Amino acid sequence: MSCTILYPLLLLLFSCDCIAEVQQEENEVQAENEGTEHLNVKKRSAGFTPQITGIQSELAQLKSTVSSLKNRLQITEEQLKQLRRNEYKVAFGATLGSTDNFGPFNTPVTLVYNNVYVNEGRAYNPNTGIFTAPVKGAYFFSFSGHNRSSKVLNLGLFKNGEQMVILFNHPLGNRYESTANSISLTLEKGDNVYVRLRETSWVFDNYSHHNSFVGHLLFPL
Repeated sequence: MSCTILYPLLLLLFSCDCIAEVQQEENEVQAENEGTEHLNVKKRSAGFTPQITGIQSELAQLKSTVSSLKNRLQITEEQLKQLRRNEYKVAFGATLGSTDNFGPFNTPVTLVYNNVYVNEGRAYNPNTGIFTAPVKGAYFFSFSGHNRSSKVLNLGLFKNGEQMVILFNHPLGNRYESTANSISLTLEKGDNVYVRLRETSWVFDNYSHHNSFVGHLLFPL
């Protein structure tokens, strides 16, 4: 074979060998880079693991604290409801008792119902006959009157000096008559409610307790 053909062939073989070695080195470098990157990812992941564990632990503690606070809040709400129920127990009922004929007088007289059956909250004063609202709210009141109808029966339910409703019977002769009335009122704390016997009127009572004054709190406002 002449040198003119052999030389190019040798050059071609050498070039192929060089190219193969270069590609192999490139593959090795790429594999090494990929391995290094994978290792770095593992290292980074390993670094995050304690942080995640710490966050999970803190979340568990927060859940436990929130649950405990909810339970305590529920207990506190129940206690407040119970306190309100106890605080707003307001009810009274009383009668005049054995007075026989009471009246008539020349001026209005506040009736004192001193025969007390119930006085929850102590809002009714049996010494004065006056109910004083201990809290703002809606209240219910009822009162009854009884007399010998030879004279007029005229009773008024008053709130702070203002008449709300009345009981009234015309003279009908020498016989006994009874009547009653009731009303719901919105009262502010400290408002006074009482029953007055109007002038020239009278009532009669005995052991049967015909004349009564009753009231209670419907609900606070």
